[in-house]
Amino acid sequence: MKAMQVISLTLLSVLAASAQVLKFGKCPKPAVQANFDATRYIGKWYEIMKLPTSFQKGECGTATYSQKSPGVLGVLNSELLDDGSINSIVGSAKVKNPSEPAKLQVSFNGSPPGPYWVLSSDYEGHSLVYGCVDYGLFRIELSWILSREPTLSEETVEELHSILSSIGVNVDKMVPTIQDETYCSAMQ
Repeated sequence: MKAMQVISLTLLSVLAASAQVLKFGKCPKPAVQANFDATRYIGKWYEIMKLPTSFQKGECGTATYSQKSPGVLGVLNSELLDDGSINSIVGSAKVKNPSEPAKLQVSFNGSPPGPYWVLSSDYEGHSLVYGCVDYGLFRIELSWILSREPTLSEETVEELHSILSSIGVNVDKMVPTIQDETYCSAMQ
């Protein structure tokens, strides 16, 4: 038992230092977008808010999805770093189970796939994405609020926060992403 406590505390320290959202307990199993249609999800999305991650350091974040094959989307994530450079990564999102097409597994550069669950999307305005990974006594949560435009109404953000809160996500931990046209002009 002592070894498990040491491992858990070490993991907690490492993850806390890397700005991941770490919580006690197992991942929730939220409802996902009914009748999710990946072809309607294709195109560019602007990141409006996110739970902090160790792998996203910039602003002006975008995600562009393309059709690769049935059940597989190409993913291009880009962000503007503090030094003015653009950081991009290419990956793929695959439907794990055809009966649950809103539960995608995303991988980048050969990394192990991670959950990318579309909880809500109207395809033309907003998308709410959630992912969670269990690590023994802890879980790491990921979430993004995306929009087809660089802004999203406060009313819609509140509705999406409500969905997250209903599954136990602390929306106060979400951070807004700068999408200011002047600041983000290098991303055009």
